[in-house]
Amino acid sequence: MANFMFLLHRPVDRLIRRDPDDIARVTREYVDWADRMRAEGHLKAGSKLTEDAGKILRAKDGRPTTTDGPYAESREIVGGYFLLDAGSYAEACRIAESCPHLKYGSYIEVRQVEGV
Repeated sequence: MANFMFLLHRPVDRLIRRDPDDIARVTREYVDWADRMRAEGHLKAGSKLTEDAGKILRAKDGRPTTTDGPYAESREIVGGYFLLDAGSYAEACRIAESCPHLKYGSYIEVRQVEGV
């Protein structure tokens, strides 16, 4: 089995659900999906990221610099991740197709993790 990272991208301008019942329903969908993936032996880790913009570190003249991120012109952010086991990219993509993230105008970047 190989490890795959699912990076959960979403548009910056996507409306954030504020209704507590709606938030609870959507959260339950993700938790149920994660529980199912764990029971099937796929899920290793995962979490939603906070709503803050985070920080971006770059090297400038050989020294690290830190800026707020993402930049204002960014159209999307990474809102969370899952780390899963799968036999191949094809299987990882089939698993990703079942993730509720796709239902909400977002997309999933599937990347194989080397050496984990």
